[in-house]
Amino acid sequence: MLTKKLLLGAAAAGALVAAVATAQAEDPIGKGLVMYMQMGGQSGDGATLARETGAKQAAAALGVELKAQYSAWDPATMINQFKDAVAAKPNCIEIMGHPGSTAFHDLVKSAVDQGIVVTSGNSPLSDLQKEFGPKGFGYAGVDLYAGGALTAEAMIAKGLKSGDEAVVYGVFDQAERGQSEKGLADTLEKAGLKVDRLQVSQEVNSDTTLAVPVLTAYIQAHPNLKAIGSQHGGITGELPEILKKAGKKPGDIIVGGIDLAPATVDGLKSGYISATLDQLLYLQGFMPVFQCVMTAKYKMPGISINTGAGTDSPESIGDITGLIDAGIR
Repeated sequence: MLTKKLLLGAAAAGALVAAVATAQAEDPIGKGLVMYMQMGGQSGDGATLARETGAKQAAAALGVELKAQYSAWDPATMINQFKDAVAAKPNCIEIMGHPGSTAFHDLVKSAVDQGIVVTSGNSPLSDLQKEFGPKGFGYAGVDLYAGGALTAEAMIAKGLKSGDEAVVYGVFDQAERGQSEKGLADTLEKAGLKVDRLQVSQEVNSDTTLAVPVLTAYIQAHPNLKAIGSQHGGITGELPEILKKAGKKPGDIIVGGIDLAPATVDGLKSGYISATLDQLLYLQGFMPVFQCVMTAKYKMPGISINTGAGTDSPESIGDITGLIDAGIR
């Protein structure tokens, strides 16, 4: 369940934008602004679609010209996309934190010095947010470690116990981004589980179908495995098929993941996936556009919103399937 505080915050932000858009329908406050935005994977995929929807709807409401960029979750591509965006001299740019603060710092400083508003989403850049926050550098995304911990807690509630074997498959090596998997693994370990931390390669990160043979072989080599955790949306969607290939039935292995890709929703409905962190990707798209306008027009500093306040389960997924199909949840 999502917290009341977050829901109220999101509702307030939405109401504010709606009011502004209605009051100035003929001349929206973001008219004339151009924004480049890193969306993540590929257009329309399950870990990206709701973010796209939120960004496009915010841009339409506020009159912003939006330029979307897709990286297949490759940090090097994100850096190159930021360079391309700066060269175009837009008003605003939203970046994702996967490459880390060190890799981005000088590039962000140069952009801000040129008067470009830079903000972030999905994976934080805490050092840059602290330094450039007064210039509009905000964050729309999960408190990563807490989100991983929340996923682990939902998995444990499904019946895991001390001594059970678990594997957490994720991008442990990616700067702050790896905090999601660390939070998940640490929380399982604190509950007494024996946790194996398995690193996702960049090849799998960009093409998650390559995770199928990796995890299928892992499951076969670990007959006492009781739990699989991941904080990668694409990999989460592959897990039901992986479990089927390994000859497992729903519930044989407790699975905790992230996001609401179609395959993940099917996995929740079938019981192959036990819990998934709901990042509210729509807000991760909507809020950076809102940030762009607030800073570019009104000189407001960076806004930070934690979009990872709840998990979805087989019991709760039916209530939001219509919104998922619409590309909102």
